[in-house]
Amino acid sequence: MAKSPEVEHPKKAFGWAARDSSGILSPFKFSRRATGEKDVTFKILYCGICHSDLHMLKNEWGISTYPLVPGHEIVGMVTEVGSKVHRFRVGDKVGVGCLVGACRSCNDCSNNLENYCPKSILTYGAVYHDGTTTYGGYSDIMVADEHFVIRIPDNLPLDAGAPLLCAGITVYSPLKFYGLDKPGLHVGVVGLGGLGHVAVKFAKAMGVKITVISTSPNKKTEALEHLGADSFLVSTDQGQIQAALGTLDGIIDTVSAVHPLLPLIGLLKSHGKLIMVGAPEKPLELPISSILLGRKIVGGSCIGGLKETQEMIDFAAKHNITADIEVIPIDYVNTAIERLVKADVRYRFVIDIGNTLKLSS
Repeated sequence: MAKSPEVEHPKKAFGWAARDSSGILSPFKFSRRATGEKDVTFKILYCGICHSDLHMLKNEWGISTYPLVPGHEIVGMVTEVGSKVHRFRVGDKVGVGCLVGACRSCNDCSNNLENYCPKSILTYGAVYHDGTTTYGGYSDIMVADEHFVIRIPDNLPLDAGAPLLCAGITVYSPLKFYGLDKPGLHVGVVGLGGLGHVAVKFAKAMGVKITVISTSPNKKTEALEHLGADSFLVSTDQGQIQAALGTLDGIIDTVSAVHPLLPLIGLLKSHGKLIMVGAPEKPLELPISSILLGRKIVGGSCIGGLKETQEMIDFAAKHNITADIEVIPIDYVNTAIERLVKADVRYRFVIDIGNTLKLSS
């Protein structure tokens, strides 16, 4: 196994960054830390564009710092490993999702739930243990502690597998945790976008009956014929909603815009669960009486821990689950962001970092 020297200068890196809340990205030179004894360094080949990248670029959550290099659906090939790295070798296919650090000692970390650690460190736009700013995957190389690195199975395509590191785990984790992964259950998926289309694929692979719920009637054919959903509801069609009242065991709500919850809660059976995984900018209205009657639950879920993320990736490889993607060059990224605002993508943009980043520089 190729080992890195224990003393090394920081690595020169190149990517695209936003300098302010306009969110406009342009070429940016920066440094990655030297490969530490427990670090894995890899050449980034692809990086997905997540809807949260859009929020962060424009500081819509009020936590962004600039310059900001987005990207937390990162895959590539290992080029160097530290002397105490045991799980990876040079040449391995790997990925990094939404997290690059956590305290590793709290109750959540002890239970493989680093995603809920109060001191978790985001892959970009955060402060790392050494005080440096974290930069994401719209760049050429990545250095990460091996605990936060995911092994990508050989049969999972890197480009279409990249979005699973965020979108995939975001829907896989609540399906498992809330018991909505049992064959024969009937689950609704609200929103047929980057998260929703992957939710349908995972749920179907688990043997679950799926109803897609959307405001767009024109997505019916896509949902039923391409993604294999069992039924389709137009959420604004009162006749369709009335006919489906009390039919669902659970709902995964992937919508990140403000929308009414009352019609969705009405679709649940008694003891049904409405699970929110989208992150609207403004608070939603929750009619309490609608959950009292029927002992219904409104819950949430945010990505997943590293153990579960690896489990999800292995499940995806076993069942040939990938995201539906549009691969783009890095110099198209600003146009892609504009299209993402309009939901003009089916269903996830993935940047071809390996073939286009150097060319664009």
